[in-house]
Parts: sequence; C-alpha cells; structure tokens
Amino acid sequence: MKRVIQYLLKGLTILLPLIVTLALVHWFLVTIETWLRPFWEAILGNRYYLPGLAIVSFMGIAMLIGFSTRWRFVNYLWALPGRIMERMPVLRSLYGTINDVFDLMSGKSFADESVVMVTLPGAEVKLIGIVTKKPGINNDRLSSLLSDNHLAVFLPMAYNVGGYMVIVPRDCVEPLDMSPADAMQLTMSGGLGKNHHPID
Repeated sequence: MKRVIQYLLKGLTILLPLIVTLALVHWFLVTIETWLRPFWEAILGNRYYLPGLAIVSFMGIAMLIGFSTRWRFVNYLWALPGRIMERMPVLRSLYGTINDVFDLMSGKSFADESVVMVTLPGAEVKLIGIVTKKPGINNDRLSSLLSDNHLAVFLPMAYNVGGYMVIVPRDCVEPLDMSPADAMQLTMSGGLGKNHHPID
C-alpha cells in the first residue's frame, strides 16, 4: 500500500504542474480569443476569419504599445489609466499589487547588484533578498527614511506571493550574480525547483 501511495504522489507531481500550466495558457488564449474575435469577424466576416488571428493580433498590439512608449508623450498617455485606478479606493490596492508583482518578476526598476544575500545582524542566518530602495532618491518616501548606511531589502517567501521588507546595514548584504526574476523563482520554490546555473 505504501508503494502505491508513493507512485500516486509521484504521478501527481508530474501531472499537476502540467495541468495547472496548460489551464492557465488555455484561459489566456480563450480570453483573448473571446475579446478580439468579434472585432475581426466584423471586419473579415466569419468565412475569412482564421482561428488564432485574435492571439496574433493581441501580440502585435502589445508590441506596438511597447514600441510607442519610446516617446514620452505617448508613454504618458498609456500611463493615464493606471494613474486613474491608483486614485480609486477599491481598485488602487488590487491594481497596485498586481503591478508591483509584475515589476518585481520582470526586474523592472532594479539596478545592478540588486539581488543580495542578507546576513541578519547578530545571527548566522542568511536570506536571499532584492534591494528595493537606497538612500538619496528624490521625492521617495521610503528612501528619505533611510540613513546613508542602510538599504531596504525585500525578502520573498517560499510558495507564496509575499514576503518581508527589512531595512538592514550595507555591511549585512552581499551582492549575488542573479537576476530578480531568478531570485524570486529560487526562493518561492524553496530551493526545490530546477534552477540551473546560467551558462557563460
């Protein structure tokens, strides 16, 4: 019976990540197809519409929007909806959290050597973190609270989109040759994932 349970658990560890990944991809594709298909059918008609055209057009739109942000005025216009939602009491927290997660995972606004190994003062415990704020940044509330010898570091939690923000002395951090996205993946998996060393 014990061997049967072991085989079952082994099978679940193989199937569940595949099922969850495929389900998310399916949800994304169906959502985009549902939104954009009526638009293309109105232009081309049902006879000439090809399945998948909505997905291709969505990717094209995303590329065009990304390209258009090169111009400051256009980038300002694209940022307006976000600024409006940040002023709405209910949507502000939800939009801000989602936006912060995407920024964190993509490494946006992180400088070089932003991933660090933090040694807790007075202890031998080491944690992997991401430097989020340094002192001396103009018009930044958190940065203004930091002394010249301290850094704000985000410590992500394993198996949870969350973590702790700690303020530590500079001599307690050691830079790591790792991107913020790799650091998030490594810590959120508890070190159990297949995090391969980059090939030089």
